[in-house]
Formats: sequence, C-alpha cells, structure tokens
Amino acid sequence: MIESNPYFAAVTANAPYAYASSAAAAGIQAPPFPVVRLRGLPFNCTDIDIFKFFVGLDIVDVLLANKNGRFTGEAFVVFANSIQVEFALQKDRQNMGRRYVEVFRCKRQDYYNAVAAEVNDYHGSSPPPTRGKRFEDKEQMEYTEILKMRGLPFSVKKPEIVEFFRDYQLVEERVHIACRPDGKATGEAFVEFISAEEAKRAMNKDKMTIGKRYVELFPSTPDEARRAESRSRQ
Repeated sequence: MIESNPYFAAVTANAPYAYASSAAAAGIQAPPFPVVRLRGLPFNCTDIDIFKFFVGLDIVDVLLANKNGRFTGEAFVVFANSIQVEFALQKDRQNMGRRYVEVFRCKRQDYYNAVAAEVNDYHGSSPPPTRGKRFEDKEQMEYTEILKMRGLPFSVKKPEIVEFFRDYQLVEERVHIACRPDGKATGEAFVEFISAEEAKRAMNKDKMTIGKRYVELFPSTPDEARRAESRSRQ
C-alpha cells in the first residue's frame, strides 16, 4: 500500500536516497526520513496554505490528517531531503492566519500510520458522518460543466484523472492539472464535462480515492479554471 505513495516516486529519481539504501545495506546509518508534523493548523487549511507556509522549500507530499471525516488540525509534510526539514523546523510557532503552528520532527512510521488511517477512514463500512450534509450542500450549488478536484496526489497524471471519471463523459483536452509557477503540482485539477448535468452526475465520485488520497469535488466555473491555467503558465 505504501509503495505507490508520491514520496517513493521521488526517491526513485533521487540519487542521494539510492545511495542511502545502499549505505543501509552496508551497515552505514541512512539519513532520517524527511518528514515533519504540524499541529494547530486552521480548520479551513488546505494543501496550498501549507505550500505557502513553507514557501521556497521542496515539498514532496502533504497529508492533512482527518478523523471521521473531520480535519484534526494536524498534517504531515514530506520534504525532498533532510536539509529541507531543518529549514522547515525554523517555522515552528509561526502564524498561519491567526493561529500559530507547531512544527516538529516525527518518525517515518507516524507518517505511514497517518496514510493508513486516512485510507481506512474512507473505506470503512459507513461514510463519515459529515459527508451526507456536505454532499447535500454541494447539491444545492449552481453547476457549470466544470468540476474542481482537490486533494490529488502530487504525482497524478492526466490519464489517471480520465480513468477516475471513466463512467462519465468528459472533454479530455479540457482536463487541467493546476501547478504553481515553479511547475510543481498543487493537488488541484479542473475537469470539463460535456454538460452541467454530466458534471453534477460526476459528483458521485466525490470522496473517492486516487492512489492513497481521497479526492474532493466541487462545482467550479470556466473563469476559475482559466485563472488556474493562467497561473500555471506564469
């Protein structure tokens, strides 16, 4: 289950980590797993807020911790290497909005446990208690042919999104994965369907998973999608 996590894709392409594996096999101590834990986050916090909080650092994965469908105010952030972690720790007790955020070291297993808990939470025998009301709220919103996806794995590719919506009629050339100006994915995407009615029908995929991440869907607009596409090109 863990092997498909975006972090491992980064490891494969990262020579120092390949060396670390060889070093471990030779009995040399490998560098620590580059993850920190955040506590005290605002309850409306998103992946993007965390990217902004750690602006300039190379983030590989962000996991917002949930319990029974509710955000706990904690998150795990995996960086490209241990040096990035040292810089991240300097953000301890700095503010995000009106709340100061604790940033502290944690263990590799803590992160793995959080990944497993998220998957189990959204594959349990019954849906989280908040899901029904949230879905009803989205039902009342005005729909266009555009849906916004949030919480995507940062390694997601367009064919995975097309496959995710395989039972619905989308416009493949109008699937846009949002990126920051430096080219890194934000965890969001915009998908155009053949009609507003088809987009609303596709909301049945809300809270389904791609990889290890559950994906939230929201009604969007062509203007919002164009703005996101424009930011990605800057």
